[in-house]
Amino acid sequence: MNLSRSRLFRLIGTTVAVGMGICAVPAQGASAAPGGAGTDRAKPTVVLVHGAFADASGWENVIGRLHGEGYRNVIAPANPLRGLASDSAYIASFLKSVRGPVVLVGHSYGGAVITNAAAGNKNVKALVYIAAFAPTAKETITSINNRFPATPLATALNPVPYSTGTSSGVDLYIKPDKYRDVFLSDRLPEPDAQVLAATQRPIDAAAFDEPSGKPAWKTKPSWALVAEQDHAISPDAERFMAERAHARTIEVEAPHAAFLTNPGAVTGLIRDAAQAVG
Repeated sequence: MNLSRSRLFRLIGTTVAVGMGICAVPAQGASAAPGGAGTDRAKPTVVLVHGAFADASGWENVIGRLHGEGYRNVIAPANPLRGLASDSAYIASFLKSVRGPVVLVGHSYGGAVITNAAAGNKNVKALVYIAAFAPTAKETITSINNRFPATPLATALNPVPYSTGTSSGVDLYIKPDKYRDVFLSDRLPEPDAQVLAATQRPIDAAAFDEPSGKPAWKTKPSWALVAEQDHAISPDAERFMAERAHARTIEVEAPHAAFLTNPGAVTGLIRDAAQAVG
């Protein structure tokens, strides 16, 4: 699979519309409503939320497959990665612009975001966790990680102080020479990994210690993919969270970035969720 930046912003036969950080692909002939939502009622809108160290374009092959299966409205908004409360509020506000039923998908840290963002939104009919965090109330990502053996990510992070002029903090990146192992478990060619490492989006370190709110998975049906070769989140942690959420779970021989290396399995799980609640 060639993941050059030109391909990251293009689907087979369909140009990805990238505006305001949103990667949205309506099928040919579908009309788009404000906020990226279409008018098709046959299938739910699928909203894909990325996690840290990636961006919305990483969903490329999943979007292409969903499009090919007739899902007319697939949207991948940009996750700000500035803090759990603010990121969740941002995605929650975005979801209000989407008409009709929604299947909400989160990868990695994006799972914690959808857990909070979906709370109280009646249009969100299903949650799908892809190698993701699914915290409960008052839990932090750090506290979850501390319950399980450390992964290679723990020693691969590069802290970079930042300042915006009005605020400051520390951004976390994966060291470029560690990215292929941690994020991809060496499952993609080195040139592709180098592109992904160079374009990764950092997360504010403070996000890992923010307590989660009341989890949407307590009231909404959930699906989960456990990545058996995950080097960023312990697969045992993923199993624990999936079981706690009573999620319909599959286990896949995949790295942390399963949406890049195993898009068929990811798409299949999303399809299962969409069909179950459709």
